[in-house]
Amino acid sequence: MAINHLVSALGLVGALLGLGGMVFSQIKPGHSTTTMVLEGVALLCLIVYLTGNWKRLKTFSSSRSTRLGLNSILAIVLLTGILTIINFLTIQHGGWWDLSETQHFSLAPQTLHVLGHLEQDVRITVFAHEDTEGFRTYRDLLESYMHATPNISVTYVDPEKEPARAREYAISKMNTAVFESGAQTIQVTTPTETQLTSALIRVTKDHFKRLVFLEGHGERQITDQERGGLSMARVKLEAQGYRIVRGSLRHDPDLLTNTDVLILCGPRQAFAHEELQQMTRFVADGGRLLVLLDPRTATGLEEWIAQWGLVLGPGIVVDPVDRIARGSPTALLVRRFTTHPITREFTTPVLLPVLQPVSFDPSSATRLTFTSLAQSSEHSWAETDFDPKTAPDYEEGQDIKGPFALAGAVARATGTSEPATVPSLVVIGNSAFASNTYIMFPGNTDFWLNTIAWLADESTLIAISPKGASFAPFIPDPVQEHLLFAVEVFSVPFLLLLLGIAVWRRRQRL
Repeated sequence: MAINHLVSALGLVGALLGLGGMVFSQIKPGHSTTTMVLEGVALLCLIVYLTGNWKRLKTFSSSRSTRLGLNSILAIVLLTGILTIINFLTIQHGGWWDLSETQHFSLAPQTLHVLGHLEQDVRITVFAHEDTEGFRTYRDLLESYMHATPNISVTYVDPEKEPARAREYAISKMNTAVFESGAQTIQVTTPTETQLTSALIRVTKDHFKRLVFLEGHGERQITDQERGGLSMARVKLEAQGYRIVRGSLRHDPDLLTNTDVLILCGPRQAFAHEELQQMTRFVADGGRLLVLLDPRTATGLEEWIAQWGLVLGPGIVVDPVDRIARGSPTALLVRRFTTHPITREFTTPVLLPVLQPVSFDPSSATRLTFTSLAQSSEHSWAETDFDPKTAPDYEEGQDIKGPFALAGAVARATGTSEPATVPSLVVIGNSAFASNTYIMFPGNTDFWLNTIAWLADESTLIAISPKGASFAPFIPDPVQEHLLFAVEVFSVPFLLLLLGIAVWRRRQRL
């Protein structure tokens, strides 16, 4: 008898704990462990109650008063309670699956990389109304962030209900998220993965790497917002937490002091001998260098980089396979990458318009290693007599047959007993890919950011950057385009014609 009373009490306790756990999860969303314990105990109590009263339920259900369905109702109520708790626990603590074809609803590799290396606590306070789209977007994204790391805590505040909290953080706009870690504070006003990951990177940094864009030789400008400028490339670097500086060695001899990476982006004029000497000392002292040189420009840098075994040209790369469909064969849509850290996880092509090949001469460089980052196809060639007004055509004995390295990374040995290397230079035979015209192309963004991250020794940032709001477009190569054209323009209409003839002949026989 005492056991029966205990079993009945467990049923009541289980129901109360199940309901209490659900209410507690809404009041204290950050205490997931407590919620899981409450729901787990409730589930155990209900199962014990159902098992202990199974014979009584069968006897009760055999009486005339319950034959019309009361027993079924009672069983349904108990099973519904158990299934509700199991479903609740699955939602709160179960696995995460993204079954979309493009994995659009999964966090990007860079975000997962950053979260996986997050060692300090980050507090995020979201100021938004619960019934707004911004609130729901923040909640969906930040739940994924918290699922990936225990070092992130999120609090949601309605600024109209708690105006004092809003004034404390100087909130002037709805749908604002405040990231805090140590003494650092960052505000985000756009609920996108790109903005959230950028804020997470910046708020956890104590030291910001210094990048210098050299000027004074016709280079592309980071302040230029026109099609050929680098303003959008600068914004993307600042979002990664870099400190961006621009200047001229002629006017500022100390420009390279405390510089991590020096960037030469599309110079058009020759460099002075003193400038070349300064840059040589910078690299010799451990500085990192990114050189983006457009073909058919005379700057003297082609001879200068030869001291590291690097050779640019000759000619302009033509690739009839890896190019923009129905576009110029000199506007390459590069799809062939190596296993270098910069391009290891690349799946999106990089658009490189009008570039020259890169090669390496090991005989003129000691203790240096060269790695090709991107390759042209075996059908490519270097057009040595390029005329933009005419279609390029391969000429045996004059043009050079591919494939070619289109970008290369040079690393130097550390000098220790272990065969380790450290980044030194990256050379790309084109600068337009980083301009405002092309930088928003998904592959170009990743290529640009990964190259800087490798040179700056920011291994956490070397990954595929967070996706935007739209799905990545399908970009066919020339073969795929011709196949699609044949299917859409010829095959489908031809099949419809045959079907029409077959139907017509069948009707004629009736």
